[in-house]
Amino acid sequence: MDKVKKYQIFSVIFVCILGTLLHFTYKLSNENSVVASFSAINESVWEHLKLLFFPMLLTTIVGYFYIGKSIPNFLCSKTLGILASILFIIIFFYTYTGIIGKSIVFIDIASFFVAVMLGEYLSYKLIISNFICNNIIAIIILTSLLICFIIFTYFTPKIEIFKDPITNKYGIKKTMSNQK
Repeated sequence: MDKVKKYQIFSVIFVCILGTLLHFTYKLSNENSVVASFSAINESVWEHLKLLFFPMLLTTIVGYFYIGKSIPNFLCSKTLGILASILFIIIFFYTYTGIIGKSIVFIDIASFFVAVMLGEYLSYKLIISNFICNNIIAIIILTSLLICFIIFTYFTPKIEIFKDPITNKYGIKKTMSNQK
């Protein structure tokens, strides 16, 4: 098995495990505001995208230094894989909940794992192809997403993707006790 394929398999496993753990790290950290930047702070679709984005970004950065420097399209391929995973989750969630009228936790969890595999598979296929791209654009996209995930944690737009379906609130819920 070649080095790229091994790394992509490692990435799938790592992203699935770390993404699952990031669902709980905000609460486990006693709602630490730094941990909130990269962990799900509520049950909104946007916050669940962090569970995918941050581990995939981490495997992209590590992978770049491990194998990616010698692969001209590595950053672009990984960026497109991340975007495909994010889009899959958004489209799949709103489609199936629109059809049946509610979300089902098992389906949401399964779609996360499918999204990870889909994104990493797409990345792999692009990496081994003759796909030509501009790594500067990939870096701009990844940096923009990173900034959005962090900023929207604290300054949350009042649109559906950011709304916690359990509390019907947006962003971090602040109380007097955790503002100290």
